[in-house]
Amino acid sequence: MLDILGTMKRWQAEKRSVALATVVKTWGSAPRREGAKMGITDEMAMIGSVSGGCVEGAVVEEALAGLKDGNPRLLKFGVADDMAWEVGLTCGGSIEVFVEPLDAPWWDALADLAENDKFGLTVTVMDGANIGEKVLLNGAGDVLYKTDALPEDMLARLKVAAADCSKSGIVTLEQRADEGETRVMVDMQVERPHLILIGGVHVSIPLQAMAAQVGFRVSIVDPRSAFASQERFPNAANILHSYPDKALPQLGLDRSTYLAVLTHDPKIDDKALISALPANIPYVGVLSSGRTHRQRVARLKEAGLSDELIAQIRTPIGIDIGASTPEEIAVCILAEIIAARNGVDGKAAGPAR
Repeated sequence: MLDILGTMKRWQAEKRSVALATVVKTWGSAPRREGAKMGITDEMAMIGSVSGGCVEGAVVEEALAGLKDGNPRLLKFGVADDMAWEVGLTCGGSIEVFVEPLDAPWWDALADLAENDKFGLTVTVMDGANIGEKVLLNGAGDVLYKTDALPEDMLARLKVAAADCSKSGIVTLEQRADEGETRVMVDMQVERPHLILIGGVHVSIPLQAMAAQVGFRVSIVDPRSAFASQERFPNAANILHSYPDKALPQLGLDRSTYLAVLTHDPKIDDKALISALPANIPYVGVLSSGRTHRQRVARLKEAGLSDELIAQIRTPIGIDIGASTPEEIAVCILAEIIAARNGVDGKAAGPAR
């Protein structure tokens, strides 16, 4: 939601009427994932996307209708629909989109989590008598916001659905004898991924810029202040002039952390690996040749790291695209990191620099 947050806040400050469209389920080749969002004003200004362009026109029409009648609606588009050719989902995709007038107090609470890189989870009722009712929970399961009309028994059931869900998407509540099937949308606000670059080297400059463009917070760790300078990395979230064994605990190593080790200096690189590998973060890549890595493995074993931990290292770093310039190497490194983030095995022989 960070891609639309600034514009949405401006619209709110301008007292515009705003609708929010959210992708709740996709099948086949639908281009956007669950949780993708689009804001629409009553003057047809738009920000964000729910389909990459193919159903936006129809969604805008429904958003305008929702702003007039005040009611949310669940839309479905797909190849089985008469509208399929018109909206552009003719290649096998289907998509469900929930459109609702913006609930400003909920949005403000969610925006606060997003701006501070904190986890949150919204559960919204998709159908039935309670359609549009929602609750926002933090990572501990505490209620940060709920709609006034949400019944307590439904709140309890939504909290159970949230606890049982590991990703954004549709969940069907356990059916009761006195009601029909009730579907809810679980929409996770996750921390921005944090890319830590060990070494303010030449390749780190384009890598930091590219990673920031695709939504990463980027930190630079290098005890050599001439390399890791504000002039070289004006947009870095953090620049730490200390060795990785001191810097990484300060920055934190968790499920959202990705590490690229780039200096070629064992005094720096080894400290980073010894600190990071036991934390089991999603990605640890090292810029090196095969011979250099064999020497590194021997040192890491001598330092007490197990074969299992050492096997987490991805080296040569990056997906092989025949890269040679710093910018091309940055592309291949970032591609591998994105693949790891998306749960895709994108590894091939890297640039071996």
